[in-house]
Amino acid sequence: MSTFMANPQNIERKWYVLDAEGKTLGRLAAEAAKILRGKNKPIFTPHVDTGDYVIVVNAAKVVLTGKKLIQKTYFRHSGYPGGSTFTTAGTLLATKPEKMIEFAVKGMLPKNRLGSQMYTKLKVYRGAEHPHAAQQPEVLNIDIR
Repeated sequence: MSTFMANPQNIERKWYVLDAEGKTLGRLAAEAAKILRGKNKPIFTPHVDTGDYVIVVNAAKVVLTGKKLIQKTYFRHSGYPGGSTFTTAGTLLATKPEKMIEFAVKGMLPKNRLGSQMYTKLKVYRGAEHPHAAQQPEVLNIDIR
């Protein structure tokens, strides 16, 4: 018996909705990354994008444990000398909670063109509504704290 290798012609993509309300950021991001990568499917092939689309709703209600709201920082640089900016997790959660989940998930994906392609299938929304009803997404209940 030969090993099955998936190719783009025999991949069926589904849409899943993850509710971030009351979920821990890292655990939620790990589940989303696993679905985006396709590791939850029996046809998983490392060099092919076999993953599904993930819609994360209620991003503003994600939970961080410990003192991470104060101590965790996000770094960016403008490209100019002295242009480094540090933002705390609490500030980012208050202003752009979608970015917090996107950063966490992107860090769990491969660091190459394949990872960039997988990342485009992630859709994150602050509230409970999303514009992807036409895709008939399946609500995915994950048991994480």
